[in-house]
Amino acid sequence: MKAFDFPDIRPLSRAYESALMGKINNKTKPLGSLGMLEELALTLGLIQGSETPQVDKPKMLVFAGDHGVVAQGVSPFPQEVTCQMVMNFLAGGAAVSVFCQQHAVPLQVVDVGVNGEFESMPLLTNRKVNMGTKDFSVAPAMTESEFLLALNAGVKEVDVAHSEGKNILLFGEMGIGNTTVGAALMSAILSKPVRECVGAGAGVTHEGIEKKISVIENTFARIEAHYDTPIAQLDADVLAQELAGFEVVAIAGAMLRSSELGIAYVVDGFICTSALLLASKLNKSVVDYGIFAHQSHEKAHLDMLAHFKAKPILSLSMRLGEGSGAIVALPIIQSAALFLTNMASFESAGVSEGNG
Repeated sequence: MKAFDFPDIRPLSRAYESALMGKINNKTKPLGSLGMLEELALTLGLIQGSETPQVDKPKMLVFAGDHGVVAQGVSPFPQEVTCQMVMNFLAGGAAVSVFCQQHAVPLQVVDVGVNGEFESMPLLTNRKVNMGTKDFSVAPAMTESEFLLALNAGVKEVDVAHSEGKNILLFGEMGIGNTTVGAALMSAILSKPVRECVGAGAGVTHEGIEKKISVIENTFARIEAHYDTPIAQLDADVLAQELAGFEVVAIAGAMLRSSELGIAYVVDGFICTSALLLASKLNKSVVDYGIFAHQSHEKAHLDMLAHFKAKPILSLSMRLGEGSGAIVALPIIQSAALFLTNMASFESAGVSEGNG
């Protein structure tokens, strides 16, 4: 067994489905009248194996890392913005910081590969693998040992959250250039043309988009020549080593470990969904434990969601990343659990049921 196998992730048991649906349908409301909240309640109940699922102890984990491919001009922002934004998270000034404060959700920032050093502080975990990945247009982004370290960084952060009693996890990311990484992973894993997977990211112009496409296509040519194999046929760990970022791999590891532990996790936007693509290549059952927060304004995200047959909670034209969509969706997820747990039934309320 390889070190990155997650054999204890099992497909979601449907054992509680009948009981859960009976409880949902017996609440003081017309059948199906809470719409997607009912679907979310069912999902949470199945994940936790309980008719009274609890999501009152959330935690946001934002993984940060830099990308060597930024040297190819794929981002309008310089690489040092990653480091600056980490400091902004820690100071409470980023969008995800503000929304976490709004909803009283603890935020932990995890440095898995930022090209910079930080002073020790409570809100920051140092799990640095390296000072950013290599430029994947000329060499693999990371070694196998770096891949395993990044994967285990996500595993360890989930283990910490589990030890704290957290019952739902939200994942975010920060890394200048990581939409290029996400697009490359999407194209390789889903066998889609690169052009269909590349978007504006953090405000790239038309010329910038063409640059990203060219860089990724040339990278694929390099990889296929090296392995003498079409890129879509390469194993997930090889694709990760060639194309991924440390923060993307860490999120994949966190998703896998959450699933092993039976903890629901919230999938943010384009980058986090690309991490799920990678995680699902390692163990397909990981998808059963994820809740899709929103449909990103990044055009290719819609195709990613379609691949997973996902129904995102929100569609707000967001494309910020950071976990911002996940935290905005959290109160809706919590409402789904609360109605299932606390809302009266027809019997307990003394309300007569309708006939239609």
